[in-house]
Amino acid sequence: MFKHRDLIWILVKKDFKIRYRNSALGFIWSLLNPLAMMGILTLVFSTLLKAGIENFPLFLLPALLTWRFFSIATSMSLWSIIGNPSLVTRVYFPRWLLVLSSNLANLIGSSLEFAALFPLLILLGMRVTYFTFLLPALLAVEFVLIAGVSLPLAALNVYYRDINQIWDIILQASFYLCPIIYSLSLIPGTYAFLYSLNPMTRIIESTRKIFYDNTLPTIWDFAIPLVGGLLLLLVGYLTFRRLEPRFAEEV
Repeated sequence: MFKHRDLIWILVKKDFKIRYRNSALGFIWSLLNPLAMMGILTLVFSTLLKAGIENFPLFLLPALLTWRFFSIATSMSLWSIIGNPSLVTRVYFPRWLLVLSSNLANLIGSSLEFAALFPLLILLGMRVTYFTFLLPALLAVEFVLIAGVSLPLAALNVYYRDINQIWDIILQASFYLCPIIYSLSLIPGTYAFLYSLNPMTRIIESTRKIFYDNTLPTIWDFAIPLVGGLLLLLVGYLTFRRLEPRFAEEV
């Protein structure tokens, strides 16, 4: 991968620009979207449904930003191959670099979102502690998970364009299956352990511990998503390499 670093950087810049192309507000939309979601969900769950969670906006916003990274990065990776037909058919290079560059562009975007909204988190009541500096490590773990999911999605979408619609439905369901708008304590004890094995559950909860609870994530909060992400990355890479030979014929 190191020998392709120049190509990766060119692709990352291209993917990052495409994300905001023909947009009057550009990167500002990345801030307005989670803020609008925070406002709507706070109104519904904190005001109308009386969720009973103290300082619901601070409880919600870090989880939303973490989820956006996963949702947007995996969705954009679907078009990594079929969105670059000229590169796939005319130039030889490892095709997985297209998926990696898309994921890296979204990692940069997500990091900028956290940085830009950091002052707001402080205004909402977040206490800045040394735990806060664990965020880059959490985003790195989430990046591994995203790459493991993105590789097979991008490859399968070359052959079956319905994958895009299927993944959209899965993301919608997963939004409610992850503890984004509710506390993990609501999960019955019988299912709590199985629920906690979901890598995104651990990542979201770890982010919430840092920004909302002011506590240190456990070693398992890092280990479970990292191991799960590495396993998915291995399976995803093998799947990608198996399907890669006919990409030029299908795009």
